[in-house]
Amino acid sequence: MKRTALLSIVVVLLAIVALAGCAAPATPTVAPPTPTSPPPSTPIPEALAGPLHIINWQGYGSDEPWALDMFKEKYGVEIIHDYYNSNEELLTKLRTSPGTYDAVLIGNTWGTTAIQEGLLQPIDADALSNYKDLSSQLVELPDMRKDGEIYGVPWDWGATAIAYNTEKITEDIDSMDVFWDPEYKGNIAWQDYYIDNVMFAAMVLGQDPNNPSDLEAIKNKLIELMPQLRTFWASEDEFNKLVASEEILVGTYWSGSSARAFKMGLPIKFVVPKEGGIGWVDSWAIPKDAPHLETAMKWIDFMISPEFYLEWDSKVGAPVPSNEKTVAGLPDDSLNKSYLGQPDVLARLVFYAPLSEDAKEEWIELWEEVKATR
Repeated sequence: MKRTALLSIVVVLLAIVALAGCAAPATPTVAPPTPTSPPPSTPIPEALAGPLHIINWQGYGSDEPWALDMFKEKYGVEIIHDYYNSNEELLTKLRTSPGTYDAVLIGNTWGTTAIQEGLLQPIDADALSNYKDLSSQLVELPDMRKDGEIYGVPWDWGATAIAYNTEKITEDIDSMDVFWDPEYKGNIAWQDYYIDNVMFAAMVLGQDPNNPSDLEAIKNKLIELMPQLRTFWASEDEFNKLVASEEILVGTYWSGSSARAFKMGLPIKFVVPKEGGIGWVDSWAIPKDAPHLETAMKWIDFMISPEFYLEWDSKVGAPVPSNEKTVAGLPDDSLNKSYLGQPDVLARLVFYAPLSEDAKEEWIELWEEVKATR
């Protein structure tokens, strides 16, 4: 078939040439330029090739299907997620899997450890178009810097404090004393996390949460709490189910999770009590041996953009964004803008500070002894 078609084209061309020879001579014209083949489409540079391997908490924004679709449409790169259940587990994965991950979401306090161990590489902030719009207060935090280099890009921040069922508890809660109130015995849940729980008890006792002076007093205060608790929770989904089933009425919880739960229709209110709450900052970082550096930079720039974050907050609910343009675009009645944005609320937060290995072991032992009394 191909040979027949080719012969047909040749016959037609010869006929056209013969007819032209019989025609009157024409004024000479400049021959048209020889057509050239169109340039080949520009391939995606190797640095932008995928897939991009991300490690984050499960259900924490970056793995939303619509977000993955947005990024793939912009850059043609597929995203593959891995997950961790604690910052300690994240550090273990970074230590034991070099060259696996392209970008990582890490709490600033643990980011300091990762930097000291050489697990992360410096980031060129000038290559991020949205970096200039980030809160200067967050950008200048020392946790993700070393020797003048930037190792993390702040993504969001939030608080861990009190969340309660507003249908069952109608009076305003403004104190952690609620956890020791006999009225709520058996209707309380705390996260099973030694750092937060030692810090909360320190706040109640008027001690420095990051450097408590009397661990024995903290231990005794937490032992007093144990009969009050219905259970410990370990995940956002678990806490929300406990609230929905009315198995608990009040507990320690995260601000961003409270916002998502409220959007889901749960009667949850988040409050930072007068004793204070725990503040945290999460940052995007790039592991030392990331396979796709340039793509990771595009990913981080996308994550901190209003384009992504406003969609996340609107559809799902999110912590407070680090990008000030994003904050300005939030609805006026959102938790992040109307409550956590208040200066007096922010002033009551105590942000995590790095914890030495000796202190960590001491706090873990304390918490295990407290749980053993239940």
